[in-house]
Amino acid sequence: MAEPLLTVSDLHTGYGATEILRGVDLVVHAGEIVAVLGSNGAGKSTLNRTISGVTRPWAGAIRFAGIAIDKVRPAEIVARGLIHVPEGRRIFPNMSVRENLDLGAYRRGGNRKRDNRSKVFSIFPRLAERQRQSAGTLSGGEQQMLAIGRGLMAEPRLLILDEPSLGLSPLLVEELFELIKRINAEGIALLLVEQNVVQSLEVARRAYILDNGKFVLQGSAQEIRDNPELKRAYLGM
Repeated sequence: MAEPLLTVSDLHTGYGATEILRGVDLVVHAGEIVAVLGSNGAGKSTLNRTISGVTRPWAGAIRFAGIAIDKVRPAEIVARGLIHVPEGRRIFPNMSVRENLDLGAYRRGGNRKRDNRSKVFSIFPRLAERQRQSAGTLSGGEQQMLAIGRGLMAEPRLLILDEPSLGLSPLLVEELFELIKRINAEGIALLLVEQNVVQSLEVARRAYILDNGKFVLQGSAQEIRDNPELKRAYLGM
């Protein structure tokens, strides 16, 4: 069997003297959607930051495409095709939509920037309509599309989405999850880190439940969705 695209083994890290992640193990295979679910403060964003190299691990190992990346700088991790779309969108508001997108190709995909931009516009037609517009004037949903589109400009092998539905209206959340399925259909693996339990489990193949810095449950999305004890104890359903 082929080695997983991403393997996280016994990962520990934190900030200052406070340990946030306490022995995390996670696997993502090529082409699949894996959901990491948990409440605020569970350690989800710290996990994303550590995988993408922004936060250094205290102990444990991270391998991407068969190569250890736990001591690699974030820019090099991006160049290898692991792309993190952070919580809060982090767009450049005074730059145009097009300029924001082109920045996504700075470390990877630069030679195919025009073609990749066309692909992004085919997924997000509203961005094509607003490509000359300042990013800061977009609606919240459009800014989220821009953040994801910027990530796609780097030709990701694995795309980490950190709370992509946060702050969106119910209608836009529905649209977002349809777009996530479309992105995955292009062969891109996704690590979907969310509080939106129901819709995340509808699109994911497997899921992990993060609580207080540890994975307390994991399995297929269907197993987690259908487990009444899980719903009661960890998901509040």
